[in-house]
Amino acid sequence: MKIQIELFGASRDFSDQNFIELDIEHNSTIKDIRNKIVEFLDKKFKGNENFKNIVNSSAFCSENNNIVSDNYKITSNEKIAIIPPIGGG
Repeated sequence: MKIQIELFGASRDFSDQNFIELDIEHNSTIKDIRNKIVEFLDKKFKGNENFKNIVNSSAFCSENNNIVSDNYKITSNEKIAIIPPIGGG
């Protein structure tokens, strides 16, 4: 199953587009998606630790604009957004 991850904030540096597409298993969780994104970043950016930290500290949002936990299951070809933390001064 294909899933589209919309990119916001610092995660926009992951792609030239506003999203990345990943192939995932049916009933994958947000935790699985985090791991898939890290794999994608390892291949594309040769293990950029800053990017991995962004993924691991980010919240994820469902199509319904709800923040979802790591055990949230993806059951269809829905869009998920990654929402990195925003630092301020």
